[in-house]
Amino acid sequence: MTAASPTPTQRPRLALFDLDHTLLPLDSDYEWGEFTIRLGWCEREAFGRRNQAFFEAYQAGRLDVHDYVRFATEALRQRGRAAAEAAHAQFMQTVIAPAIRPAALALLARHRAQGDTVVLVTATNEFVTRPIARALGVEHLIAVELARDAEGWYSGEILGVPSMREGKVARLQQWLQARGLSLAQTESTFYSDSINDLPLLERVDHPVATNPDERLRAIARERHWPILDLFDETP
Repeated sequence: MTAASPTPTQRPRLALFDLDHTLLPLDSDYEWGEFTIRLGWCEREAFGRRNQAFFEAYQAGRLDVHDYVRFATEALRQRGRAAAEAAHAQFMQTVIAPAIRPAALALLARHRAQGDTVVLVTATNEFVTRPIARALGVEHLIAVELARDAEGWYSGEILGVPSMREGKVARLQQWLQARGLSLAQTESTFYSDSINDLPLLERVDHPVATNPDERLRAIARERHWPILDLFDETP
């Protein structure tokens, strides 16, 4: 009788998720800006007009993320840590929590049950997204990191490579390298709604166009990628 062949070592499994319009049916960065208007932190007409323009630039794939982060963090930087954190807690309660859908939680739970390492990879900054990641039960967050001033509060600048477009690939590679891995050594799935995430979708083993915009939906159909319309179900 011959011995059975050894089972090949299984690659670690990654389940990567974009956040806005992928796991949430909204843009958390944009909604945070709108929330600060309601708080009276920003002048409605001027801020709202610029916030909408930045949002449209992102959708078109031409956002200057450095300019946007300076704009998006200005109000919280002026208010200070305590006020900003209290406001974010209210934002989570009134805006984010009602937007967390059972279908999104079930998808995350399915990957965790399969033993996958779940990672949120978002172009939204860490101040906005870290509490959202906790609310979703996601331990690992790759977001736009914010530089800090001498007092330890946000300076308005980005620290390192912003996790946007090709930057998502670079930041994921850095995250994996810190764990002694490379993308090629893992079996990876990435869920995203946006054409901006095409660089990472093209690098993973299993791209999933999730609630995709028109351009990404067309590419997914052409390349026979799965399309998941996660929010078609009634919340």
